[in-house]
Amino acid sequence: MAAEVQPLQPIKLPAGPASLTPEQKYWQTFTNQLLLPSQHSNPVTHISFPAPTTTVTTTPPPEIFAVTSGTRVQIFSSRTRKILKTIARFQVDDVAHSGNIRRDGRILVAGGDSGAIQAFDINSRAILKTWKEHKQPVWVTNWHPSELTTLMSASDDTTVRLWDLPSDTSTMKFLGHQDYVRSGAFMPGQAERLVVSGSYDQTVRLWDPRVGEKAVMVFKHSAAIEAVLPMPSGTTIVAASDNQISVLDLVAAKPVQLLRNHQKTVTSLALASNGTRILSGGLDGHVKVFETSAWNVVAGWKYPSPILSLSVISSGTAREDKHVVVGMQSGLLSIKTRLSGQQKVQAREREKEMKALLEGKIEEYDQAKKRKRGKGWEKRTRGKDYTGEGADIVIDGNARGKIKNSSKWESALRKGQYERALDLVLDSTVPTHRQDTITLLTALRHRSALRTALKGRDEVTLQPILKWLGKAINDPRIIKLTSDVLLMVMDLYAEQLGLSPEIDTLFEQLRDRVLENVEVTQQAWSTQGMLEMLMAGS
Repeated sequence: MAAEVQPLQPIKLPAGPASLTPEQKYWQTFTNQLLLPSQHSNPVTHISFPAPTTTVTTTPPPEIFAVTSGTRVQIFSSRTRKILKTIARFQVDDVAHSGNIRRDGRILVAGGDSGAIQAFDINSRAILKTWKEHKQPVWVTNWHPSELTTLMSASDDTTVRLWDLPSDTSTMKFLGHQDYVRSGAFMPGQAERLVVSGSYDQTVRLWDPRVGEKAVMVFKHSAAIEAVLPMPSGTTIVAASDNQISVLDLVAAKPVQLLRNHQKTVTSLALASNGTRILSGGLDGHVKVFETSAWNVVAGWKYPSPILSLSVISSGTAREDKHVVVGMQSGLLSIKTRLSGQQKVQAREREKEMKALLEGKIEEYDQAKKRKRGKGWEKRTRGKDYTGEGADIVIDGNARGKIKNSSKWESALRKGQYERALDLVLDSTVPTHRQDTITLLTALRHRSALRTALKGRDEVTLQPILKWLGKAINDPRIIKLTSDVLLMVMDLYAEQLGLSPEIDTLFEQLRDRVLENVEVTQQAWSTQGMLEMLMAGS
């Protein structure tokens, strides 16, 4: 009796290195993007949320954040991502800037093109206070990290000022900048009395109200300062200047790192992951994520428009990252949300329930969960063929000498038509998997038929083989196979080099790829040797 004909088993390659790092996987969990256009397509210039207090507390901050665009500031819910309130009580034709919510969620302060600073009651939207000491647009307003009535402002009139909410005038005016001041903030932690500001005069200045109106520290840059961000330690400041980001050490009084990862001007900076990550947004439409130990880029996104504002909204007492909110020049607001732990559990349970329903094991699932379904659920699912109930399932044995639904190259291989099988699997007009080519070449090598399949080819039929080798030669998992094929091709056609420009070009490309692989291999061996020496020394 003849043996049963079995289909050719595909070659299973070992798993290669992970294409995504754990860091990239984490940031890719920010999905469920919501895109919201602003009124009249006004650019979204600022995004903020109530900053957590510097003192230990179990009370989580309010679940809201503010978005400034055009002549209004909109208050969003962090839970539902819906607009709760809109504050538009600014002066006629005044453009709002830097709407910031106080950490208790009750008062919002914002500047404007008129030079006025206004404080609003968020619940009633009433104007609580208006200051008009600045003579030019106010681009920066920020609340003190721990004092509820203290705030700072920075203006195009080159001044930085401190304010007390009950007072009608500023409590301190800092002088020293020579151009527009478009960024500023209070320092955190033990240094919360200090104020940092960045100006178009290309300087970052540190101010201490106890010293006076002059800066206590100045960092000179090569371009205008667009954004400054104090780090939680209180001893480091991150500043954006043109397409570069500088890391400034206050203790050493000098820059310690210069990051050149953007192609265009960096406009915004934001903290994430409790201060262990920094996000930057630029006019190139890119958001990049930096880790703060070695300042390497670990993740990023691309947006369809230049980015003007950026914030990572956290929630809960643990301050876990919840939303990545990006404001664009086109007026679009992007909100990417990460599922919470409870939401992930609910999603997994829905998947298990659907799987049980499809497999006809829904009753067992209900018994395990100790739950009862309402009446009529069978009628609602009837006719949808979830369980396949009543269907006759017949499994036929493999007919001897026949294989159904086999591909053309497999049929040619069984008939001993090795050259035709290789042509079929490499045919670019027929959809085949890369795994099919590897399986066929492995089978040809095992049958000692590789030379038979490769020989006697002309200029046209040899090109697909050389193109496949050019793509596959870099894969270390099949290096033995590709090397055998390449050596066989060189043995058969080396004497014909110089007769066809196309074949010569493909061989030159193959040579370059091989040289690149040799160089990478040498570097890998060198690195391994150094690591072994370090391990031996330790």
